[in-house]
Amino acid sequence: MTTIPDPISPPDSTPAARIPLGPDDFDALDQALDAMREHDEEIPQWEFCEGFMAALICTRRPIMPSEYWPVLLGDSFSSAQHMEFVWNWKRRWIEIEEGLDAPVETLDDERSWQPEVLDTRGAIASLPEEERAEVAGEAIPSFAQVWALGFMYAVENWPEDWAEPRDKDAARMLNDALDNIVALTEDDTGKPTLSMYSDEAPPSVSQQRLDDFGAAIWAVYDLRQLWKSLGPKAETIRKEATPGRNDPCPCGSGKKYKKCHGAT
Repeated sequence: MTTIPDPISPPDSTPAARIPLGPDDFDALDQALDAMREHDEEIPQWEFCEGFMAALICTRRPIMPSEYWPVLLGDSFSSAQHMEFVWNWKRRWIEIEEGLDAPVETLDDERSWQPEVLDTRGAIASLPEEERAEVAGEAIPSFAQVWALGFMYAVENWPEDWAEPRDKDAARMLNDALDNIVALTEDDTGKPTLSMYSDEAPPSVSQQRLDDFGAAIWAVYDLRQLWKSLGPKAETIRKEATPGRNDPCPCGSGKKYKKCHGAT
């Protein structure tokens, strides 16, 4: 089960909604977030939003936009005022859903889903020395770290919808998948052996990090299939307690329950 993107967006059957986002579209998303950040410094980067969206798509209960927009972008966010952002959000949403639902066996499959993540350390390592000096000493996130933090932010905000299933195998699958994503929230302390920013850039990502990234992608596939197979969580029906036969009738008549609404 998945959430439903904003109602102001065109329906899923609209061909334009199924066109994958290109570099210009992601730039537009970044620019929209930058503009929002001028009024609210807590507005996240797109990579964080990308992880947050992936978690929403995997969440067991459909979570409505009116519920998730305030969590991600603050109470002041208005879909009507950011229609281009919402439109690109919807397109990316559909793209992720289709990738996660595709019957792929390898991440090299062109139908597979790939998170939009950054190698910020690689980008900085490629800068001229004087520009690198400007960010010296600052904490630079590891490859895919911000994406993983966005994913787990959604999980933490809807804990009841991510509670362990009763089935032990399903619960183990859930915990293993989340562990693989949580691993990316940690710093990459391994020896850099490659760059995800550019083939010519200095090494900035360890091989272990790249392996963990692949495991996290498959973990999202597992979570999507897990919740789809289990379906919506059944609501617990609580029956109101019945008064004792000699208790006062709750209708307020002053009679004993057995002499009033409890009479048979």
